[in-house]
Amino acid sequence: MNGFASIPAFELALASLPEHDPAALAAARARQAELTKPPGSLGRLEDIACFLASWQGCSRPHIDHGRVLVFAGNHGVTSLGVSAYPADVTRQMVANFEAGGAAINALARAAGLHLKVIALDLDRPTADFTEEPAMSVAECLDALSAGAAAVEDGLDLIVVGEMGIGNSTAAAALSACSFGGEADEWVGPGTGVDRHGLARKAAVVTAGIATHLEAATSAFEILRRLGGREIAAIAGAVIAARHKRIPVVLDGFISCSALAPLARHHPAITAHCIAGHQSAEPGHARLLAELGLSPLLRLDMRLGEGSGAAVAVNLIRAALAAHNDMATFAEAGVSTSA
Repeated sequence: MNGFASIPAFELALASLPEHDPAALAAARARQAELTKPPGSLGRLEDIACFLASWQGCSRPHIDHGRVLVFAGNHGVTSLGVSAYPADVTRQMVANFEAGGAAINALARAAGLHLKVIALDLDRPTADFTEEPAMSVAECLDALSAGAAAVEDGLDLIVVGEMGIGNSTAAAALSACSFGGEADEWVGPGTGVDRHGLARKAAVVTAGIATHLEAATSAFEILRRLGGREIAAIAGAVIAARHKRIPVVLDGFISCSALAPLARHHPAITAHCIAGHQSAEPGHARLLAELGLSPLLRLDMRLGEGSGAAVAVNLIRAALAAHNDMATFAEAGVSTSA
C-alpha cells in the first residue's frame, strides 16, 4: 500500500484490516512457557515479545530494521494564539532534525532506530478549522498517502512522531469530536501556554467542533476537517503498517489523536499498536483509554517528535532479548515444576 487515491480507497483499507498471525503467537507463548523462569514472572515483557511475534509472523521476533517516522506540518489555527511559539518554529525544528541536533535524533540513535523526517507543505498551513475544513479532500488524501508511502517493506517496527506548532489544539479537537466531552477536558499546555492560552485553545476547539459537527460523521471527514497534514500522515502510516503487518509504537497525545477518528469507527485499528508512553498532556490518558491502549512508560514527557516512543523501544528490545536469548529448561538442565 503506497497511498489512497480516493475516499473509498481509504475506507476500504480501514474495512479490510489484516489480523495477527495466531500460529506465531501460539509459538511465542509456547517458548515463553519453556524459558527458565516461573510462568508470567517477567510480566508485561512477556506480552510485548508475544505481541511482536504475532505481527512479525515468527516465534522469535526481532528489531533489525526499525524506523522513526517524524511528520511535520503547519496549522492555520496557530494564528489564533493557541501556542507559545510561532509557526516558523516548525520549519526551524525540521532543520534541526535534519542536522541531527534534536532530542529525537539522540533518542532514536540510543534505541537503534533510523530516523526519517517528512515535511508536508510547510509553506501552506492548513486552514483555520474554526471557519472551514482544515484540509480539502485532495489535501487530506495527499497527506494520508505521504504517510503510507513512508512505510517501506521489510521494516520490523516503526515509531510515529510529529512536529507542528499548533497541533496539540488539533489533537484535542480530533479527540473531542471522536469521543465526546468538553473542550477543556481535552486541551493541555502543549508548548507551554498559560491559563489564558488554555482558555483560547478550549474556545478554538469548541468553535471548530461546532463548525463541523454535522458534517464530521466519518473517520475521513473528522480527520480532514479538524486535523493537520502531519496528523493525517500518521494515520496513513499506521494503516499502511497494518496492511504490511508491521508493529507500530505510538508516541504522545498528538500521534495518538491521529487514530481517534479511525478508532471511533474501526476500533481494531489499534491492534498492531503499542502506546510507548503516557505524556503529561492531560487528554492523553483519556485518549489512551478510549483507544484501549496501556502505555509502557509514564515519564511526564510532552515533547512529541516520537521521543517517548523511541525511549520505549529500549524496553521493547529488553523484552525481545529475554524472549530470544534465555535458555529453556531443557537447554539449561533445570527441572520444571512438579
